[in-house]
Amino acid sequence: MTRPIRATIDLSALRGNCAVARQCAGAARLWAVLKANAYGHGLMRAAEALDDIADGYALLDLDDAVALREAGFRQPILLLEGFFEADELPLFTEYSLTPVVHTLDQVDMLASTVLPARLPVYLKLNTGMNRLGLSAEEFHPVLTALETAPSVAAVTLMTHFADADLARGIAWQLVRFDEFAQGCDHPVSLANSAALLRFPEARRGWARPGIMLYGASPFPQDESAEALGLRPVMTLSSQIIAVQELKAGERVGYGGIFTAERPMRIGIVACGYADGYPRHAPSGTPILVEGRRTRTVGRVSMDMIMVDLEGLTEAGIGSPVVLWGEGLPVDDVATAAGTVSYELLCALTARVPVTEVNA
Repeated sequence: MTRPIRATIDLSALRGNCAVARQCAGAARLWAVLKANAYGHGLMRAAEALDDIADGYALLDLDDAVALREAGFRQPILLLEGFFEADELPLFTEYSLTPVVHTLDQVDMLASTVLPARLPVYLKLNTGMNRLGLSAEEFHPVLTALETAPSVAAVTLMTHFADADLARGIAWQLVRFDEFAQGCDHPVSLANSAALLRFPEARRGWARPGIMLYGASPFPQDESAEALGLRPVMTLSSQIIAVQELKAGERVGYGGIFTAERPMRIGIVACGYADGYPRHAPSGTPILVEGRRTRTVGRVSMDMIMVDLEGLTEAGIGSPVVLWGEGLPVDDVATAAGTVSYELLCALTARVPVTEVNA
């Protein structure tokens, strides 16, 4: 008999969320960001679901891009960290891939490698994120070098916003980007999910929606995914496999970090950190049992979570449990656990069976 835990991926919700992104984008085109196995949702299933909606796919790993091409996907594919070695460049031409160029080393590799076809490239500018990208001093010499390089077909300018989901916003970086690009007649790519939803001025060229595609909010403290018109794509569900009756003063779980203040019924759920649930989630993290919100208690273990069944007299062995997803936003669970929805979705482990639905 198999454990009752499973993840359900709602492909209609994924398409619907992409439609929201497209509506926000207006005239901008869409790179659907499918990095990290489509944020834990499955690279191939996400690509297939968005095949006729997204204009292209943005990934991180060259192997994933090659796999999409060999599976028959013909959309443009953008590699967000570009290439790491010059000997990868022939694969970019063979599979018609677009690299992001963000270091002088990459520029040198492009300039010194003879390729059978010219590559379109995205040139990343560091406007304040201070993670990847060229400085203001490097930009114009590099742009000139790329414009004249025999291996380069076309250049698109891009940057990434550090605070699009926060009060500081994007204006300060957008000013820097426009200073960089002044006098340049190149396409651009600016908006991530947060900027796409909140800042119309960033909806230029190609947008890069990520987390919003999967039904989570880029700003969960301010605006829920539901309020943004987004639906959860992944629902992680399980069942209660045992019930314990605690007396006042008794403890439960490893380390006994939760003590019952009164007699309690505790449900044991078949899900733990080996399934991708956050081990650091504290007592009080929201969870659904029989469609009603209750709380976790005690320490998350490898294979099990304990939940409070107070007021849930109908709950018992076999009762359905939702860890996150339909009826319980992943953002709520992530906030309680002191993390972000991205981490929870990406953490789903291979041992969890996945079912696709088209609700």
